[in-house]
Amino acid sequence: MDEIDFTPPDIVAQNAARGLEWRARFGRGGTEVGAARARELVARRPLTPDTIWRMVSYFARHEVDKRGRNFFDDEKPSAGRIAWLLWGGDEGRAWALDLKRRIGKGGDI
Repeated sequence: MDEIDFTPPDIVAQNAARGLEWRARFGRGGTEVGAARARELVARRPLTPDTIWRMVSYFARHEVDKRGRNFFDDEKPSAGRIAWLLWGGDEGRAWALDLKRRIGKGGDI
């Protein structure tokens, strides 16, 4: 796994930063865990494989949030949209899924 870069891409960090900004501005969206994840992504330090698995799990559970009211409204985003961004947004999902595929799904990662 040494050849795999676990550093969040810039766009993922930007999405997380927007999520933190919107969370502060609108007073909703995400949990403390989501906010902590966003701060990790914004810092752009390499994540652990375990964190990547948690991201994949989050996105799988919350894909349904995209069907909620105001998910795609940038003026009044839903709490689900803000939370989605805290975890890196669509680009975070794609990045985490790609890393999951590269890591493999076996035992200790």
